[in-house]
This record gives sequence, structure tokens and C-alpha cells, in this order.
Amino acid sequence: MRQQQRDSAVHWVAWTTLLLGLTFSVCSPGQEAPSATPVPWSAPASVSVVEEERTFENEEATLSGTLYVARDRKPQSAIVVTHSAAAAQRDLPLYQHLKQMLPALGIAVFIYDRRGSGKSGGDLRTSDYAMLADDAIAAVRMLKTDSRIDSRRVGIWGLSQGGWLALLAASRSSEPAFVISVSAPLVTPDVQMMFRSINSLRVHGYPQAEIDQMIATRKAVDDYMRGSGDRATAQRLVDAAKIKPWFKLLYMGETVTDRATSRWRKEIEFDPLKTLEGVKIPALVIFGAADPVVPVDVSVKRLRAAHPKLDIAVIAGADHAMQLSVPVQVQMDPARTLEEAPQAAEYFAILASWLTEHALTTSIGR
Repeated sequence: MRQQQRDSAVHWVAWTTLLLGLTFSVCSPGQEAPSATPVPWSAPASVSVVEEERTFENEEATLSGTLYVARDRKPQSAIVVTHSAAAAQRDLPLYQHLKQMLPALGIAVFIYDRRGSGKSGGDLRTSDYAMLADDAIAAVRMLKTDSRIDSRRVGIWGLSQGGWLALLAASRSSEPAFVISVSAPLVTPDVQMMFRSINSLRVHGYPQAEIDQMIATRKAVDDYMRGSGDRATAQRLVDAAKIKPWFKLLYMGETVTDRATSRWRKEIEFDPLKTLEGVKIPALVIFGAADPVVPVDVSVKRLRAAHPKLDIAVIAGADHAMQLSVPVQVQMDPARTLEEAPQAAEYFAILASWLTEHALTTSIGR
């Protein structure tokens, strides 16, 4: 019965999503925006959206973001957005679908610049996953003070590392009411980065000998960070690798930092699967079946074994950012990461149907 209800919701949401695209407008702070090219036959939009600058505090830092909220739609739920590792600021194509789709469904969206970037204070270099998750919790808490927001229905959406942070925030606090994690690898960061690096060199046509050199380099750095290898050996291998044209594809630094202060050492000690043990709220975990960045098959198997009742969706043909038509070489190019934007209709439908199923949406005109 639940599957039938979900299938029905998917069909309804698919049509709703398409129709809403014809009636949506994003506005300047506190104002409604006119049509970019007014025409004699234009009509008032069913949904108008107010765009507001907001700030909040956490760990002695002031963070800044933008709230997108439907006008005259009370009370409404809300979503706080957490960033991927490569993304840091609010104005990215990746978030355009959230700003366009969710306010029209009665869900406000808040996207803030990650600490130490854009208009947000703080220093990313001195932070860790816990602090970044607490930033999201503080944003949830701030939204709950807005009279237009239903304080019982504020959650978190995140992609990639942001998906980890969304789950971590839900395990650390009772403030979020729900969580949506997209393309978050449910393996440790060192396993995920090795998977990504191997695929990156493969799709760019490098021979196995070069891939083996990269694997040895990454392994030496990770072994040192775990305490089972030495720093000099790791640095020697990094020095040999950094002159290679493929080094720029790895997201690796040219200097092996002291493990006592290394951010990477702290990251590889984090197993996101364990985080889910503390998640007691509704959670949706979404993957792309064709993701070259995340070991999806391993992640899903681990997830289903540990949490068989969790809502999991794997989107056919979708990559890491829920795209369908981007060449894999482009997907693996660090310089193109900030151009990512979802395309998969199945992702949009599942996202909206899950939100509807959990009573987080509001019908048009209400």
C-alpha cells in the first residue's frame, strides 16, 4: 500500500513540478519581481517568492545566507542547505532547483555561505565536521524564530559532503525535523577519495602504471595519517606525483602536513554510517546509479545492512549531482564542479513525493 501511495505521489509531483515551473518568480528582498519581459497576455503567478538576507551565529562566527520563502503561505516548512566539499557559497547552479521548486510547494529554502567563505565569518581551516554540522543546526534554530515558518517542520538537505553533514547534524541535535542526504558516500573519506581518484584517471585515459603510482601515493599519505606509515615516505611519493598532469585531478595538497594538526587525519577517522545510529527522524538518502565519485553499490549495501528501514533511492542514469547528460570527463574535472546542476526528473519526483508523504508540502493556492 505504501508503495502504491508513493507511486501515485510521484506521478502527481511530476506534473506539479512541471506546472510550477510556469508560475514561479524569485524576488528582491521583500519585493515581488515583475516578469523579465512583460507581455500583454501575462497573468499573476500562483506563487510569488520573497528573497531575504539573513544572518545567524555559531561558534563565535556570524554566517550569512539567503532565505527564499513563498509570500502569504503560512505556516510553511523549511530546508537548510549544507554544501559539498568543493562548494562553499550560496549562488551556485546546484541549488537553483531548490529555490525554484520547493517554495512553490510550501517549503522555504535557506542557503548560507559556508564558514570562511562569501559573506560568512569563521575559518574553515580550524573547523571539523562537527562544527560544520553545528552551523547547520544553528541555521535551523534561527529559522524556527520566523513566524512564517512552522518550527516543527524544519530540516536539512545536503549533497556529497553536505549529505554527511545533514546526517551528522540530525544525530547531534533534536532541532532538525527531517533530513535529505544526496550522493553522500557511506564509506570513510579515504575510501571514497581513492575510488574517485582511480575513476578520474581511468576516464582521462591514463595507463595502469600511472594509476598504480597514484594509488601508492594516496595510500602512503593515508597510512601516515593513521599512524602506520612515516611522513618522509609519504612526502617523497607526493613530490614525485605532483609533477604529473593527473595530480590536479586528485584534490591533494603538495605538502604532507603533520598528522597531529592535519584536517585530513580528522576526516578519515569519520565513518558516516555510524552517524546514522543517532538519526531518529525521517531521513531520505538518494544516490545516482552512474556516480563516478561515490562507491554507490558499497554505500547502499552497507546502508541497507545497518538500517534496512531507511528510505533509499538510486536514480537511474544520474551522476553525483543528479545530472544525466554531462560527459564523465567533465564530471571528474575539479574546475567544472561549480557548474553542476541536477537534471534527473526521477530525482525531482522522488524528492517532492517524499516531502509530500511526510506532510512537509502545502497545496497551491492555500
